[in-house]
Amino acid sequence: MARYYLASLGKNALVSTEITGYAVSALVYLYEKRGDQSFLEAAIRSGRFLVDRAWNPRLRTFPFEHSDNGTRTQALAYFFDCGIIVRGLMALWRTTRDESLLVCAREAGHSMLADFAREDEIHPILTLPAKQPLPYAPQWSRSPGCYQLKSALAWHELFEVTGDTSFRASYERALALALDSKDRFLPAETTEKTMDRLHAYCYFLEALLPHSGRADCRDALEEGIGRVSGYLPEIAPVFVRSDVYAQLLRLRLYAANLFGLPLQEREASEEAAWIKTFQCESSDARMNGGFYFGRKGQTMLPYVNPVSTAFCLQALDMWHERGQTVRLDPRSII
Repeated sequence: MARYYLASLGKNALVSTEITGYAVSALVYLYEKRGDQSFLEAAIRSGRFLVDRAWNPRLRTFPFEHSDNGTRTQALAYFFDCGIIVRGLMALWRTTRDESLLVCAREAGHSMLADFAREDEIHPILTLPAKQPLPYAPQWSRSPGCYQLKSALAWHELFEVTGDTSFRASYERALALALDSKDRFLPAETTEKTMDRLHAYCYFLEALLPHSGRADCRDALEEGIGRVSGYLPEIAPVFVRSDVYAQLLRLRLYAANLFGLPLQEREASEEAAWIKTFQCESSDARMNGGFYFGRKGQTMLPYVNPVSTAFCLQALDMWHERGQTVRLDPRSII
């Protein structure tokens, strides 16, 4: 899966291991919801790419981007990307029970423990092949932060399946670090960068969903939804991302279902309406039905984004089915 499709040029960005991991989770979700075998077949093809080609057995990691699709100025591995890929493989394994998926996911989980995790922080990026931490930078994705808990969900899911207590201990440490640092993550120095950080901050909130029985997680989730819903309409006239609308709507629906928090129907309905404004109608099959990344002022940005599409379709699907009484599975969040 390419990182995005540049609509103005009719050209895909480089193939991305992280985005392919998201795609696997999204395709499994669609298969489970619709029963269409083509979704499962596409998920399996993408999963096999991750296991057979993207995974580097010598380095025991998933390098950033895929080297068969262009040159990179520096070989890197991202903690966040690895966790998203592992969660995609786990989602596909739960559906197919293909043991090779679980084997790769477990190896990647252990390499994340060995390479990125430290007692007081998680390194976001490593250089390859030396696996040395890249110097931190102000950009949120290049510094440790509460957003990393979304990727650490991979350890939580691996523990549930394997019983390996090293995964549980590392996830609990990541959870403690995230809860301790969450109040320092917002805002950024500019409104546009704050919008980007809202996207990342929602990752942290999503990672709290497995803990409906914990009062500290419930309080952080309730407070966090309030913070995002406060910033979003203030910044949106200048710059807004479709995925932030989708993440916030998903969070409201999961929080109401799992934690019993008030849904705030009016706000949720407005968010669903805004999400729909980003969907493409085009004669170009690579765009049609997808969702644009975002908008600056009145101008739609020319990127049709696979992750934005996955988040938006899941948010709208959940919104349409909000009256059902079935308990949501936190593992299903893409």
